[in-house]
Amino acid sequence: MTNRIIKNIRVELLQNVDPVYREGAQNYFKEGIGLHGVRLPAVRAISAKYYQQVKGLEKSEIFALGDQLLSYDTSEERTIAFDWAWRLRRQFEPSDFKTLERWLKDHVNNWGGVDDLCRRALGDFICRYPRFLPQVFRWTKSREWHMRRAAAVILISPAKLGRALPEILKTSNALMNDEHYLVQKGYGWLLKEASVKFPREIFGYVMKNKDRMPRTALRYAIEKMPVSLHKKAMSK
Repeated sequence: MTNRIIKNIRVELLQNVDPVYREGAQNYFKEGIGLHGVRLPAVRAISAKYYQQVKGLEKSEIFALGDQLLSYDTSEERTIAFDWAWRLRRQFEPSDFKTLERWLKDHVNNWGGVDDLCRRALGDFICRYPRFLPQVFRWTKSREWHMRRAAAVILISPAKLGRALPEILKTSNALMNDEHYLVQKGYGWLLKEASVKFPREIFGYVMKNKDRMPRTALRYAIEKMPVSLHKKAMSK
């Protein structure tokens, strides 16, 4: 049954290919992306449709289906695998970190994949099991830029709940002068979201570090601040 489901998913994806969208997406992801060219709303709809057929399976079986989908190395199958993992979030156990981290390391090669997995399944996981935060911080030392970006993006979920301020600042320090612009944008985005729940602390952090922060990160970090604070942060 499960092999048939994967086959049917791939058939339906190919029926929804949009060549114009495919060309635009390939140009948009400068770091490269493998994809069929199916627009995201259609992928989400296909994912929801077929999840109804697998949701009665054991979590381990659904993760195994995710592995099969990820083996195709295309954006659409990856989106479905990550979506199914997110739909299992209420069943997450500590042992699931190993699977989710492996998916991040082995099957993500662009910022879209990082953000999809880290804002949803991994973000929910870390909110549920904050004791894994030290392991997440190790990603800041990775040779792979997408892992370093992930170290910041995964913290957006706890930031929005008003949690993990020490880890947010520690991670931003570790990534402060990262050479990759997508990592700079990642921790800048984290600081922006954290500024909603921690306005005083994040503004103080920005003012202390604005002369060291790349302009890319700085502009992201202050985006949600009041105009008066925005001007102070941008002043020389």
